[in-house]
Amino acid sequence: MSGPCFTKIIEELPSSVSFVGPEAQERARGAPFRARIGANESVYGPSPKVIEAVQAATQENWKYCDPDNFDLKNAIADFHGVKPENVVIIEGIDGGLGLANRMLVELGDHVITSDGAYPTFNFHVAACGGQLTKVPFRDDKEDIGALLDAARDKSAKIIYLSNPDNPMGTWWSASDLEQAMADLPDGTVFVLDEAYCDTAPDGTLPAIDVHNPMVMRFRTFSKAYGLAGARVGYCIGETGVISNFEKVRNHYGINRLGQVAGLAAIKDQEYLKQTVSKIAAARDRISEIARQNQLSPIASATNFVTIDCRRDGAFAQKVMQELLGRDVFVRMPGVAPLNRCVRIGAGLDADMDLFEEKLPEALAAAAG
Repeated sequence: MSGPCFTKIIEELPSSVSFVGPEAQERARGAPFRARIGANESVYGPSPKVIEAVQAATQENWKYCDPDNFDLKNAIADFHGVKPENVVIIEGIDGGLGLANRMLVELGDHVITSDGAYPTFNFHVAACGGQLTKVPFRDDKEDIGALLDAARDKSAKIIYLSNPDNPMGTWWSASDLEQAMADLPDGTVFVLDEAYCDTAPDGTLPAIDVHNPMVMRFRTFSKAYGLAGARVGYCIGETGVISNFEKVRNHYGINRLGQVAGLAAIKDQEYLKQTVSKIAAARDRISEIARQNQLSPIASATNFVTIDCRRDGAFAQKVMQELLGRDVFVRMPGVAPLNRCVRIGAGLDADMDLFEEKLPEALAAAAG
């Protein structure tokens, strides 16, 4: 019996996954982690008002979601001071990045990203047959100037940048990004991933300009809003861009409870402020624990802190493995020279206590 005729692009893609989730690691080790502080989730969870709204809505979960996302889209538009026609609802930022590539990238088109940046984006480029150019980080930040130079050199369709950045937690100012938007080469779209915008300091986020068709702004409820499991995000852009998004999105991709959760979350900004304050306190504690162990925390605008282990990637890999073996789930950047670091998410007091206890042990074991 003959098999399906896959496209040439799909047949030639390597079999790989972006991340090995904590669940897979727990299955392999036969026990749960005591501290889950490696997936950039919000351990503080969603607002009580979100939980109440979702619980109330479960009895109507026999219904399909509203394929127009009307209530959520309008609430987001009101929050940002734009029109509903400037907003599209997506299955987290990951889903939106896939659609952006589907809209813009054809076989052989060039796309620019940073070497070591969010790897799922790269998967979407490959699936469209795009040619990816990776620009090295500079001083633990994505190098905006080099990204623009590469885009000009390659006549690129997309520049992808996250601000604040994953995996390092660093960030550029609003004025730097506004200048980058002004300097975009003709035909290059700036895909700006702002997953961590809610934990960033003032002056980080450029003003939203829905008149510029060359900029797409991606945001999510997964991080500070505490809804990573719901997979709800959105893109803000010029009306023509968003209307093309509407052509390709999965109109039933957002589940009904996710719509309810996102709507309740964006209406509870007081809870968001409280969560951001807890994240900032946890970042401070992680940084202090790092310094107590003669490591160097990198200033972060996200819900995690990247810690420079002050040796090479092999040593950082050992530190991570030793922490995993001591019930502390963490991750690390995968590309040199960023891989000299481990990455620790903001946690509850018990999570931070366990990390503080186990880090010296992990460092000693890695060194020995």
